[in-house]
Amino acid sequence: MRLKNKTAIVTGAGSGFGAGIARKFAAEGARVIVADINEAAAQAVAQEVGGFACPANVADRCDISNMVDMAMVETGKVDILVNNAGVTHLPAFMEDVSEEDFDRVLNVNVKSIYLAAKKVVPILKEQGSGVILNIASTAGVSPRPRLNWYNASKGWVITATKAMAVELAPFGIRVNALNPVAGETPLLASFMGEDTPEMRAKFLSTIPLGRFSTPEDLGNAACFLCSDEASMITGVAMEVDGGRCI
Repeated sequence: MRLKNKTAIVTGAGSGFGAGIARKFAAEGARVIVADINEAAAQAVAQEVGGFACPANVADRCDISNMVDMAMVETGKVDILVNNAGVTHLPAFMEDVSEEDFDRVLNVNVKSIYLAAKKVVPILKEQGSGVILNIASTAGVSPRPRLNWYNASKGWVITATKAMAVELAPFGIRVNALNPVAGETPLLASFMGEDTPEMRAKFLSTIPLGRFSTPEDLGNAACFLCSDEASMITGVAMEVDGGRCI
């Protein structure tokens, strides 16, 4: 019960890593706001973990505001914010990625963190405590070719995490990031371009431990960084990657 009586908002929690984080947080005692653009998926996970479903497009300022307001109405506080929602573009040479896809990647992966910070940081400052966890990627550390703008968006998340950590530390707020390697999530096929045994073998050959990351892997790492056990850890971008970035 490392997160007992904590309120946590997890974006993109209707599937994949976000669902794994929501499940782990609930198992450790947290009250979880399960936010996802897919309302049915959010409701399913919220029902499973005894949390609160919140339909939200994280690139929309009003949806972000409603999400945080729900946490305050239902629990009276926000202790943890996990900025997990993310998208990618299909593998392509950088000059061939459409402007529409570029804007979508930057809005969901980058702007969402800015919007969430504008709404949540004043609350955390008033409380004098809180944790923000941004889900970045190994792509921000060791970029794969033909995922250029996705790589760049995750590099931004890592730098933003460190900048946020420095600025917010005097207010008792910790900010960290996780860098997962490709995992068994709905985005896997998009990263690979096609989900075939050959393509999976190619990706797995770059991961020393020889497997993809799982929602449980991310849930465990997120739980540690958001718990009081990590009270001296801030500004860290921790790889959960089976050795991929070595």
